[in-house]
Amino acid sequence: MMLRLVLFSFFCLISLDLQAASDKVHTKSFVVVIDAGHGGKDSGAIGPSGVQEKDIVLAIARRLRDFIRAESGMKAVMVRTDDHFVDLKQRAEIAQKAQADLFISLHADAYEDGAVKGSTVFVLSENGASSEAARTLADRENAGEVGGVDLGAEDAMVASVLVDLSKNANREASEKAARSVMLSLAHDFKIHSSTVQKAGFRVLKSLDVPSVLIETGFISSQDEESRLSDPKQQDRLARALFKGIQALLRR
Repeated sequence: MMLRLVLFSFFCLISLDLQAASDKVHTKSFVVVIDAGHGGKDSGAIGPSGVQEKDIVLAIARRLRDFIRAESGMKAVMVRTDDHFVDLKQRAEIAQKAQADLFISLHADAYEDGAVKGSTVFVLSENGASSEAARTLADRENAGEVGGVDLGAEDAMVASVLVDLSKNANREASEKAARSVMLSLAHDFKIHSSTVQKAGFRVLKSLDVPSVLIETGFISSQDEESRLSDPKQQDRLARALFKGIQALLRR
């Protein structure tokens, strides 16, 4: 009889532990790591009036963070909260430490033709860019110190791991997230490309979580430089990004 009571108590404790673990899993917040591109010594693109990409994307990132933090079941983690340099390794470490469910890297594009406008959403591609413009943009972003590391400088094992991270589940999840964000942006803003673009951004290669890079607009356009500098427009843009993430979680 005593043995039965002991066994019964033991299994009750196990059941409670399993239930607690299950509850913890189900109540885990969806973690979004927000990467405001460039920063510190890396200004990124510079608009006709001297507005710097690093400042624009940090302002948008802060607003996106606030929307996410106000939402139950979601958590926002910023790669940088002020104007300082964060290298690729540190960005990856921040995402991993936060146990990110989604990594969003924010940028503001530049192009020779000042008439070019609109937002573009990218995911990582290991098999070439989806367009010449996408390839050119990736080359330009990767050229900056903050853009990443040269895979050729890594040993063979590390390089292999970095490449593998872009495949299968993460790739599919990244594309799903990118489509959701792009559809949300398209409701309120001009979209430069109506499809998710692919290119070899090194900031995405370093991650083992679903990752999206968003060019919020062309800072080389005087109109868009002005729009992206406007706090009200930054708020609208951040809200659209937030709604895209919300829609992703509802699917």
